[in-house]
Amino acid sequence: MTDRYAVIGNPIEQSKSPLIHTAFAQVTGQNIDYTKLLAPLGGFSAVVDAFRLAGGRGMNVTAPFKLDAFAYATELAPSAQMAGAVNAMKFEGGKVYAENFDGVGLVRDLVHNLNCPLQGRRVLILGAGGATRGALLPILAQGPAELVIVNRTVAKAQELVELARKHQSGSVPVRGIGYADLGDQSFDVVLNATSASLTAELPPLSASAFASGCLAYELAYGKGLTPFLKLASQAGVTRLADGAGMLAEQAAEAFAWWRGVRPDTAAVIEKLTVPLV
Repeated sequence: MTDRYAVIGNPIEQSKSPLIHTAFAQVTGQNIDYTKLLAPLGGFSAVVDAFRLAGGRGMNVTAPFKLDAFAYATELAPSAQMAGAVNAMKFEGGKVYAENFDGVGLVRDLVHNLNCPLQGRRVLILGAGGATRGALLPILAQGPAELVIVNRTVAKAQELVELARKHQSGSVPVRGIGYADLGDQSFDVVLNATSASLTAELPPLSASAFASGCLAYELAYGKGLTPFLKLASQAGVTRLADGAGMLAEQAAEAFAWWRGVRPDTAAVIEKLTVPLV
């Protein structure tokens, strides 16, 4: 029997999820069918209801429905509660289990694929939106020396600081500041979680933010040398990466959650990676 899964979004044509999960199924010997589902705005619940009624076992959720999925779920994992958004659902026994694997996917890419341990490192995140919120606890669990969130609207960054202080199990210093407050501070890992790369804009970041040996990481994927990565390169940074590995790793987490076996991601990351030029 073939189990059915899907990714839901609007737009959805650009999604790489079918390619990724089909590849995972092949290497793990799992018998699944994975498709794309386009839901109209305001029509998320109806499309999911129909998919479940037809025997669907689980879904990935992409923009703009991660908040809809949060509201739709009956059982929210701590990762989803912390992120305030859902990117994976599992349907079992009339219940809708929900997770958010973005943060753990990011950390796994950094630590395992890019050989960039976060313990004892100074980490800077640009942006205070959903991507940053979902990444907070997985990053803090690695024990960095400090985590700084910089955002144009400082109050939003400080909201995430309070959230982190409330929920983290350790005592990592966390600060929320504006770009003007960065001064000449430098960091070992700089993560761009803003949407600036999608509009070819440059975050107002000084080249001094990149410490010697720094890793500059663009959470978006497939965009080549974004303005952020170009700035890092011009500042002398040689360790540049985009979010292709993060995408593959969060997908592998969802696949393992659904199927009970975690696929190797190396071949998929190679397929997703575009030159950073």
